[in-house]
This record gives sequence, structure tokens and C-alpha cells, in this order.
Amino acid sequence: MSAPEKSHLFYQSRQRRPVLDQAKGVYMWDVDGKRYLDGSSGAMVCNIGHSNPRVLEAMRRQMEKSTFGYRLHFETEPAEKLAAKTAGLAPEGLDKVFFVSGGSEAVESAIKLARQNAVATGEAQRTKIISREPSYHGCTLGALALTGYAPLTAPFEPMMRPMPKIPAPRAYLDGLDPDDEATGLHYADMLEEKILNEGPETILAFIVEPVGGASTGALVPPRGYMRRIREICTRYGVLLIHDEVMSGGGRTGKFFAADHWDAKPDILVISKGFAAGYVPLGAMVAHKDIVTNVLDAGGFLHGFTYAGNPLACAAGLAVLEEIEREGLCQNATRTGALLKTELEKLMARYPIIGDVRGKGLLLAFELVEDRADMRPLPKELNAYNQLVDIAYDNGLIIYSRRTRGGYRGDHFLVAPPMISTADHVAEIIEGLDLSLRQFLDRMSQQQARAS
Repeated sequence: MSAPEKSHLFYQSRQRRPVLDQAKGVYMWDVDGKRYLDGSSGAMVCNIGHSNPRVLEAMRRQMEKSTFGYRLHFETEPAEKLAAKTAGLAPEGLDKVFFVSGGSEAVESAIKLARQNAVATGEAQRTKIISREPSYHGCTLGALALTGYAPLTAPFEPMMRPMPKIPAPRAYLDGLDPDDEATGLHYADMLEEKILNEGPETILAFIVEPVGGASTGALVPPRGYMRRIREICTRYGVLLIHDEVMSGGGRTGKFFAADHWDAKPDILVISKGFAAGYVPLGAMVAHKDIVTNVLDAGGFLHGFTYAGNPLACAAGLAVLEEIEREGLCQNATRTGALLKTELEKLMARYPIIGDVRGKGLLLAFELVEDRADMRPLPKELNAYNQLVDIAYDNGLIIYSRRTRGGYRGDHFLVAPPMISTADHVAEIIEGLDLSLRQFLDRMSQQQARAS
């Protein structure tokens, strides 16, 4: 059975997809029996794959005890255990955990904790949070103010206070060598310039994705970048917030992508792979001194009804245990290296692929009209939608965004579950190869009609 002709649901557009029947491991089936390889883990969420029996059993056990306990009425064992586990995985000193239901809520929580810390420490003039462009930090108005992606932010700008931005370190577009430390310092020093131009006393925090998500397509920072931004933030008393909503949970080969660099944040946020799609769950993890300042000043003026929900926390704890038990961070490193090599081979065969990037199993490739100058394809082609739809028809799910300001350019995230094997990589590459050939044929036909 396909999707019903009339639906009372609505999301972002009128596009309809088949009705999902079941999912297991890296595969999903619609109600007509067609199988799809989940090559993007949903929206980079299903890190441990679908229908893991140990996670489902942990959820069943918790459901038999309680499914809800309001945080102001009860502490719960699953929440306490998950908080301890999360703090143990976080960088040293970040040992206070605040649970939420998703990434936008986690970013909102970080913003408000940072602000309350400034007020509590006599620096109430600090009100600005610097972020990067492009970037994506969530869809609530607070998180959207930090987001640098014009199609998403422009309609709502009159309703919010947009925050200062600096360019993301996209060395591949600027013709710079990402392995040269001078490149990393070049981009990082833009942060110091922005702080000085805005007034250091007004800057509350800088928020950054250690490895880029949807807006920059798995962008890995140039050498030296993360260390320098940490130095700059320390120099000016600016809090460093790591947005690990997408990169956290082991996908890059370490549980937190921040661990790839010696550049510890003051606050970090995580969601998506934190509970791997089994329940809505996220967390803010903060340095104990920040939390102490805020609690001593009267408390954290913030919260959500489902914060610390025992069922969600039981699922999250089971997910983290599964990641450790099965060595999935290590598998993300091994399988990710293989997948990246195979994507680079596709790049060698298809001049339309201008860049392959990422870390672990958070990878992306970008389509261009001319690799020499990285000129994007004509925006009217809507390549970012077309290739996704072609791959979907071929039973492969990938994830796309516009690369240049949200209006031009086309990149595609390839981020299968961390349980993926070499056989799954071969299947992904076969699907991409077929889909790219079909896309090029369609593009040629469109250009012929236009001429």
C-alpha cells in the first residue's frame, strides 16, 4: 500500500514518500515490500541501526516500571545512570548533564545557561553569541538566530535577534590547503577579529560544530583551527560551545568529535545519535563551575516537560552500552575510511564530484560544474533534490543540502549506521554509481531541451 491520497499530516513540503513498514539493521522496507539502504541514518540519527534487540528489551523493561516521572517530583535511576555515563564520555571537567528531547532544545539550553552564567558572574553585558556561516543549530527562534542558512532564517529575522557570524573554514572552496596550519589560523583569526569589532565585553560565547553537519556537509576543520579558537575564547573570556548534535555519538570515530582535537569546550550539546532514533533525547553537558555559578545564583531558569524522561534515558543508556559493547566507534573509523576511499574513487570517475570530505562515518561529497574553480551547478537543476530522489528510487537513502548560502551548490551526506560493513559500503557505492549515471543522463536531456 502506497501513501494515502489524502493525509492530515504536513511537514516541510507537499512531497510524499511511501509508508514505512519496518526497519532492521541498515535496511528499511515500505508497505509494498521495497527495501531501502539507510545511507544517511535518517537525518544522521540511527547510529546503531534499526530495531536493535538489546535496546528494545531495555525499553520494555523500563516501560513495565514507569514511562514518565516529572523531574521536579522524582529523580529516576535511568536518568542518573545515563548522566553519569555521559559525563564519563565527555571531556574532563564537563560533568553536569541536562537532558532534553532534541537538538534544538539542547542548543536553547546551552544559550540560556551561558547567559545565566554571565549574569551570575557580574558580566550581564555579554549578550552576543558568535556562530559561523553557513551553519545550522536548530529551528527554535533562539537556535535559529545562531544559524547561518538564509532560506531558513530570512522569514523569521524580524522576530528574533540575529547574532554575529564568521565564515566557516571551507578551505576547499577558497583554494587553500586544509593540512597547512596557516589555513586553520587564517579562519580561526576571523573569530578574534569579530570579537574585537563587536566589543569583547559583549560576547557571551562562540558555537561551532567540530565536524560540520548538514549545512557544511561533514566539513572537517583545517589543521590548527580548533586549537586556535579555544585559545581565542579563553583570551577574551568567551565560552566555547560545541554543537555535537550530529557529530556526537561515535559517528566520527570518537564518541565526541571534540576528542579529535585538544580543544576542550565549556559546554557541549548532543542529540540525534545519543539515543539513535529509538526515542527523542538530547543533552547539554556543561563544566561544573558554570553550573555551580548558575545554581548558586538562584537556579537554572529553564526546563522541558520531558527532561530526563525515564523511558528515554533507559533507551539512551542502552544505546551507549551497545556502542561500547560492539566497538562501534572503532568500526566507524574502519568502515568510514573504506567508504571515503570508495567515494574518492567515484570522484576520480565523475568530474562532476568536486570534493569528498568528512571523518569516520560522517562523510559527504559535493557536485560542481567545474572542479577547477569549484563553480556550482546551475541552481535551476536542483541537483541536491534530483540526485536524492534518483537514489531513493534506486533503494538508497542519502541526505542533501545547498552548499552556497542555502541557495546554490549541492552536497550530499553519506552517513550509514555505525554497524555498516564492507558489504554495505559496496552496496552504497553501487547505488551511488547508478544514481550518478542516471542523474547525468537526466541533466543532459534537460540541457538538450533547453537549447
